[in-house]
Amino acid sequence: MRLILCHTTADFDTLGAAIGLSRLEAGSRIVLSGGSHPAVRDFLALYRDEFRLIERRSVRQDQISAIGVVDTQLRDRLGKTAEWLDLPVPITIYDHHPQAECDIPAQTRYVEAIGASTTIVVEQLQAAGIALEPLEATVMALGIHVDTGSLTFSHTHPRDAAALTWLMHQGAHVAIVADYLERGLSPRLQTLLGQALEQLHREMIEGYVLAWVCLQTPEFMPGLSGVIAHLMDLTDADAMFLAHQYGGEGESGREGGEELQEQPISLSLPLVDPKQPLRPKPWRKMTVIGRSRIPQTDLNELLQPWGGGGHAQAAALNVRTGQQPPAPTDGEEVTLADLDDLLLQILTDFRLQIPKAPTARELMSSPVRTIRPETTIAEAQRVLLRYGHSGLSVVDAAGQLVGVISRRDLDIAFHHGFSHAKVKGYMTRQLKTIAPEATLPEIESLMVTYDIGRLPVLEGDRLVGIVTRTDVLRQLYQQRPSAIATPTLLDGIQDSTQPCFNRPFPRPWNLRVNLQRLAEPLQDLLAIAARLAEERGWHLYLVGGGVRDLLLASGQARVMLNDLDLVVDGYHRAAEAGAGVELAKELQRLYPEARLEVHGKFQTAALLWHRDPVLDSLWVDIATARTEFYPYPAANPEVEASSIQQDLYRRDFTINALAVRLTQPRAGDMLDFFGGVQDLQEKRVRVLHANSFIEDPTRIYRGVRFATRLGFEFDEQTEDYIRHAIASGIHAQTHLQIQAQGQARIVAPALQTRLKAELKYVLQTPYWRNALQRLDDLQALSCIYPTIHMTRSLWQALRWAEWWIQQWSQPLDGRALAPGSGQSATITTWQTLLEVIIASEPQPELRQQIAQNLQLPLESIDRLTQLATVEQQFAQTLPHCDRPSQKVGLFNSHSPSMLILVAARGDRTLRRNLWHYWQHWGSQKSWLNGSDLKTLGYKPGKQFKQILEEVLAATLDGELTSQAAAIAYVRDRYPL
Repeated sequence: MRLILCHTTADFDTLGAAIGLSRLEAGSRIVLSGGSHPAVRDFLALYRDEFRLIERRSVRQDQISAIGVVDTQLRDRLGKTAEWLDLPVPITIYDHHPQAECDIPAQTRYVEAIGASTTIVVEQLQAAGIALEPLEATVMALGIHVDTGSLTFSHTHPRDAAALTWLMHQGAHVAIVADYLERGLSPRLQTLLGQALEQLHREMIEGYVLAWVCLQTPEFMPGLSGVIAHLMDLTDADAMFLAHQYGGEGESGREGGEELQEQPISLSLPLVDPKQPLRPKPWRKMTVIGRSRIPQTDLNELLQPWGGGGHAQAAALNVRTGQQPPAPTDGEEVTLADLDDLLLQILTDFRLQIPKAPTARELMSSPVRTIRPETTIAEAQRVLLRYGHSGLSVVDAAGQLVGVISRRDLDIAFHHGFSHAKVKGYMTRQLKTIAPEATLPEIESLMVTYDIGRLPVLEGDRLVGIVTRTDVLRQLYQQRPSAIATPTLLDGIQDSTQPCFNRPFPRPWNLRVNLQRLAEPLQDLLAIAARLAEERGWHLYLVGGGVRDLLLASGQARVMLNDLDLVVDGYHRAAEAGAGVELAKELQRLYPEARLEVHGKFQTAALLWHRDPVLDSLWVDIATARTEFYPYPAANPEVEASSIQQDLYRRDFTINALAVRLTQPRAGDMLDFFGGVQDLQEKRVRVLHANSFIEDPTRIYRGVRFATRLGFEFDEQTEDYIRHAIASGIHAQTHLQIQAQGQARIVAPALQTRLKAELKYVLQTPYWRNALQRLDDLQALSCIYPTIHMTRSLWQALRWAEWWIQQWSQPLDGRALAPGSGQSATITTWQTLLEVIIASEPQPELRQQIAQNLQLPLESIDRLTQLATVEQQFAQTLPHCDRPSQKVGLFNSHSPSMLILVAARGDRTLRRNLWHYWQHWGSQKSWLNGSDLKTLGYKPGKQFKQILEEVLAATLDGELTSQAAAIAYVRDRYPL
């Protein structure tokens, strides 16, 4: 075990350096030696589970293999963990205090005179080409900000600024950094800050704290933005308005706002006694500064009618007594007779902007995974592994909640050898619980105050859900404007067949405008579905590719979608068949022309319209929110009902893990838990989970399909995951293992249905060549069979196959049928191309097995089985066919699909003969038909067929050049 030690009373620099080092040295665990700064403590209360932290008591000395020490060179700053420094293991130090004396026996030291230890680790991450997750980049950015005073301290080095720049490119959240930074005030404003604290008014609205204060001075007081920033930090207000009244009668106080430069003023100016009423002095001018952290509020919109403005979260206003607002409300003439009335009006209007706070019922995961008190530690750990939870609720036989146990508790018990012990001896019994109506701010406050990672939701005595840190963080991420910044203009794509990024995406936390760009019949369908869901107390979401395509098509007036995925989150109130199935049945009653398909095993249903006069061709999948578990690699997943959060978490790529809420409240809100919007901006395909391609290799094909169609690239780590999955041999081992058993099916179930579907999607697109090339570059064609890869001969065969398919599919001389005995000329392009790929396997018996595994049609399996025999027949027979009729007889005995398969793989002579067969011989009509023979006096019977075949053969060979010659030929050979 490699350990990373942080000094006691950990600050953000030691934490940031440790987190970066844990990525640099894979598998390392971070140990906090003891205590932390308040800001770090609050940060870890929310984000602890996101990092590789381990408690000191969980470490066994005999398992330590290496030690890294960050932000210190002194033993006594490591607390009790300093005893590990005497172990015979390599020690490395990362520090930015070169003047300090080192008393740690380190073999390697990275000590440099720069602003932060984190900078040293950042530079090594850059050199190693290691990408960070946004939260990792955020805490490392905090480390540099704190130790350099946001690059203002004298020891700051340009390398610190460069490191911060790189961290921002890695996705560091500026809003989170700002939340945990402490900024100082100049001395001239500290007196005003104290006055403001005494006069501050506060009220709670929808779980948010709204505060306001009105300060009065004879003259304008600049620098109030710093005062309001400190006020918000000191009071934990979610929104605040600071009004500054100045310039009384006989006083020509300077007029200005936040844009004015600070001028020297005297702090001895008398401030108004807060205990005295505001009205005695007729203040003539007022500045109002607003700040808001509340989502969906817009201060710019609020202050614009009064002549102010700014941004949604920060705006200001300057007014004077008697001023008429530029945009009077409701057309009425409004004059500001009293500045106090204006402040009251602003507060009233702002209250109306505050949205309903998300409640526990909306945030919670349901149904809850529970265990009994008698469950063993080992079994509880298996449950956590299956569902990816960080803790479990413990209930008694009556279903009453009796405790909660976390992954940390289980790890410690397991570490001490108590895997056989019962959970009841380790669970937490003194529980904090919440009601379904608890608001997000209340939930966040509980988690931070008591350092709780999960809060059970009780409705009466019944456990109906659980809210975890992850649920809270996801919601907070959705609410942060700078965490999901409004995208900038994107470069267009040259290929006109691909979407054009010619406008910025809309504000990504609500897509109401995008939904309104859908065709009206589709909008009506979604509105009806949402209404039906609301009536049942469910939430309905548009998820996956539909949301992605809405964002990519943001510049289009109308967006046409013919494939929609809807997810119902409300399983605990659904019927037995699942909420998704029930909703689909209700919709089908209203749309009887739609065909309904139900897949109860996966709790899904589908509504299909085919060439409908209103909805055209449309496929709508409706599923109950669910989670899934893969019992072994490449298996079909085991599916269970869950929440929308878990449903999005189980998906493949970030750009497909987007959802838009269709039901009230907050209809149009978008869920983007994994940075999918940013990946769309940067034209990147990024996988959600490291083991995603091990569990389901068809995701490799899906990823290539998306990347090729959209003109995107895999991010570096995703490509590494793909290559690791292929190189691990897990899929090849599955092939060989089942083949050795002598079975006809040679691969796991996931590669029997999903792989065929993905191959079909790829091969029926116009970009199939590029997709195959990417798959081959990734060595992913081995998922079909280990020996298959793109060779020069296979590329040539595919090109010929495509050419022959185009030729064979074009009617010649008005024929609806192909050459031969009435065989249809309809060719399935993707299937033929796939047959060519499978045929590249040199062993004929394996071709049949691969086709059976992919569940190709029986005729396709037969073709691949007989291909070697047919090719041998052509090779042996065709050179001895001197007459066209002999060649036509040979070719007519096979289907057009078989002929294309043979032609694609054949030599020039074979292709030339097949070309003549298609262009000339196969379309040649006989000079006589059955009616002609009847006219000549011949009676229908077996002889008819023989006569007609001989006439056609003679015609093909040039022996008969007219109908008269054909009649004479028949009468001569078959006299009446």
